[in-house]
Amino acid sequence: MRPLAAEKSELLARLDKTAEWMRAQCSMRPEIALVLGTGLGKLGSKMKVATDIPYSEIPNFPNLAGGSHPQGRLLLGTLGSKAAAILQGRFHLYEGYSPAEAVFPIRALAHLGARVLIVTNAAGGINPAYRQGDLVLIEDQMNLMGCSPLAGSNDERVGPRFPDMSRPYSARLAGAAFEASRSCGISLQRGVYAGVLGPQLETRAEYRMLRTLGADLVGMSTVPEVIAAVHMKMEVLGISVVTDICDPDHLEPVDIKQIVKIANASGVKMDKLLEAVLKKI
Repeated sequence: MRPLAAEKSELLARLDKTAEWMRAQCSMRPEIALVLGTGLGKLGSKMKVATDIPYSEIPNFPNLAGGSHPQGRLLLGTLGSKAAAILQGRFHLYEGYSPAEAVFPIRALAHLGARVLIVTNAAGGINPAYRQGDLVLIEDQMNLMGCSPLAGSNDERVGPRFPDMSRPYSARLAGAAFEASRSCGISLQRGVYAGVLGPQLETRAEYRMLRTLGADLVGMSTVPEVIAAVHMKMEVLGISVVTDICDPDHLEPVDIKQIVKIANASGVKMDKLLEAVLKKI
């Protein structure tokens, strides 16, 4: 007798249900998934949209809390010549979501067929060479959030129990990003992104600690998403916008309105770079 197939885990069952629902809404299968960070949600206007779905309608998606990501919409369509999915709005741990909830949209798009993940974010610049508005390619990351989206039971059909994280960001995609930056005349820095829980911004002592640890950037997102993407064998490209300078010896007060304003001002440059990247991958 043929052995019985292993019973689906709860996660795999939820992914199957969500993917089946998405297929019923749109026949297009995304090759590339994009997460647009704070103030960087305008790339959707460049997309030839086949389907525009509020998160609230998608089975198993968490309810978006709002904050700096009020849209909460999934766009399926084409960017340039690429079949793509854009997540307008992301889920942060500081809003009370579990790590598993925060990364479910990434998992759902990977399960639907996306093999590349592009993540963008607004980040504090710890590296003294950075300036406000700089774009920075994320070469590596530090998980300082105190948790992982992989904690708990694991279904090997979704991803391995112990995924390798020696190179979470794709060298191939990084090369394409630098080539694209040169072709469109946009300066692209490089650095290590530290993910922290938040929502409070860091103290001077914490910035000194992060600099000592080797972080160039700090933010409250991205790290769980990249861990889940690597778990599901996606290639990842990450780009940050430096919205505030985190010099512990000359630290100036900053608030979220100022951060969003700077991210918005850099959005045109980010969009231009991502459009050039998509032509090269």
